[in-house]
Amino acid sequence: MTEKAASGKHEPSDEEASDIVRALTEEGFITEEQAQYARRIQEKLPTPKTVLEVLKELKQVTDAQVRQAIQENRVQMRIGRLLVELGKLNEADLQAAFSIKAEEKSKKKLGEILVEHNFIEERKLIEVLSMQMGFAYIDPQFTKIDPELYRKVPHKWYEDHWLIPVRREGEEIIVAFADPLDKHELDTARNFFGQNIRPAIALKSSIQEALKQMERSSRKINRAEVAHDTVVGIVNNLIITAVNEEVSDIHIEPMHDRLRIRFRQDGVLVPYKDYERELIPALISRIKIMCQADIAEKRRHQDGRILFDMADTQVDIRVSIYVTISGEKIVMRLLRQQATLLNIEDVGIAPRLYERFRYQVLDRPSGVLMVTGPTGSGKTTTVYSCINYLNSPSTSIVTAEDPVEYIIDGIAQCSINPKLDLTFAETLRHIVRQDPDVVVIGEIRDRFSADVAVQASLTGHKVLTTFHAEDSIGALTRLLKMGVEPFLVASTVVGIAAQRLVRRPCSECVAPERPSLVSLRRLGYNSKDVSGGEFRKGKGCPACRFTGYRGRAAILEMLIMDESLRSAIIDGASAQRLRQIGIEKTGLLTLLEDGIVKAAKGVTTIDEVLRCLPQVISPRPLAELRRKSGEKS
Repeated sequence: MTEKAASGKHEPSDEEASDIVRALTEEGFITEEQAQYARRIQEKLPTPKTVLEVLKELKQVTDAQVRQAIQENRVQMRIGRLLVELGKLNEADLQAAFSIKAEEKSKKKLGEILVEHNFIEERKLIEVLSMQMGFAYIDPQFTKIDPELYRKVPHKWYEDHWLIPVRREGEEIIVAFADPLDKHELDTARNFFGQNIRPAIALKSSIQEALKQMERSSRKINRAEVAHDTVVGIVNNLIITAVNEEVSDIHIEPMHDRLRIRFRQDGVLVPYKDYERELIPALISRIKIMCQADIAEKRRHQDGRILFDMADTQVDIRVSIYVTISGEKIVMRLLRQQATLLNIEDVGIAPRLYERFRYQVLDRPSGVLMVTGPTGSGKTTTVYSCINYLNSPSTSIVTAEDPVEYIIDGIAQCSINPKLDLTFAETLRHIVRQDPDVVVIGEIRDRFSADVAVQASLTGHKVLTTFHAEDSIGALTRLLKMGVEPFLVASTVVGIAAQRLVRRPCSECVAPERPSLVSLRRLGYNSKDVSGGEFRKGKGCPACRFTGYRGRAAILEMLIMDESLRSAIIDGASAQRLRQIGIEKTGLLTLLEDGIVKAAKGVTTIDEVLRCLPQVISPRPLAELRRKSGEKS
């Protein structure tokens, strides 16, 4: 053992300890001769120092030059070696930390072990990480936090993810992270604050203290709001804001520590505002009064309806009160009775199928047209576009709906009201006595309503209705499983439109996008299968609340019945066989395939297609789908 080793002095090799010095030389801040001179001085010092510390004492480099050299070469540098070279840690402590990591077989990062075992202060570690990774170092505890940004997300969420938004700078939002290299946390933050975030690094303890300060401030604001305004005003403002922001549903949810309010915008739930739990009883009672529910009843689920008058419109709000272990959860669905009707050509039917749909389905004197899909998929809008097409002075149209979502002059619309014994069953028994040409049944819910639709079609009426099924073939098989005879299904159903709603890229910040290999693999594609597509995606801007999406478009699977399908239904063919016949004989494009065609036109994105659409079979290549749909390449 050498004398230096025995005394505890470590003399690192050039390969081990000269990362920063080498970077300073490569960047031209020092010469090789200056580096060699510093090393000779280092060897003669009685107290161990790094070469970098010697260079600084000789005033041959500045802190700014060191930072720049590290950031330009950060990929090549390890955090442990950086800490030693910068004089923040000695070699013995670094080796001890490595030993602890190996003995404990820990998955913790080296920095965490160094802090936990008091080898280095967390603040010093963060400063070096900031220098190494090129992220700005922020101390949120002593920085003014933008309250508007903070209120975008519930307080508890910040504690779970160890981050906090700080401020806007131009189009960017600066967000302080405890670990800005954690891709999951970065993606999560982008979901709330948009794609244009600039990560910064901060101490966990500083983030925690800043969150406590913001929570205290938020509670003061909430108390001031409640004191300044009445609960009546809060509820009215909530509804007005939701209408102005084109929200479809308002979720009012009691949590163990707060009242959370979320909006469903473009089909996705987004946080709106949090209130203290003390506000819950008064706010829920106000909504119960508005929807004529029982205020005293808190143990049973309830439903109600609010007709809310605004300056230029009346909003029909359906209220559902659901009893949970934390209290009564309320969901309010906003139905705009004066909403603009779409023309049938604007719904989004593929060009090649559109003419066939008009002539072989809508213009037929009788038959059942079903529009299928989950709740909130736009079924009613499509049905009303068909009603709008059929409506004329020579046509009698009678509806049974729950509720009436669009008001159209010239047709007889009935809104179901079970409280007055105006039920679906009672209404459907009377509907065919009204001498209708077209019967609109809001939804096939059971065997009775299915039988009414079929019988009305058999007696020469055209029937339009909605149905809950995954796709067009699923609607056929579900109808059969409800007990309707196969020959009745085959002879009465003339067309089925399955649909979903997907988000559109924001027109303000849209840009060309190349689908990722992961997305293509999930579709069963390679890059050649989507050649020629003009894919687009929004980058995120104030107009779209930094989501990259604004507005929605319909994806449609249009099944037009023909003799081959009718024969297969009567013969009891399987769903797989019916789908195969539909694709081969009737030109059926599945929901996924129609989504791919529309994504290739820039109407939506591949991410939305994968998120929203079922994949029941492998899709055909884009060129073939465009040919089948009649879309121009």
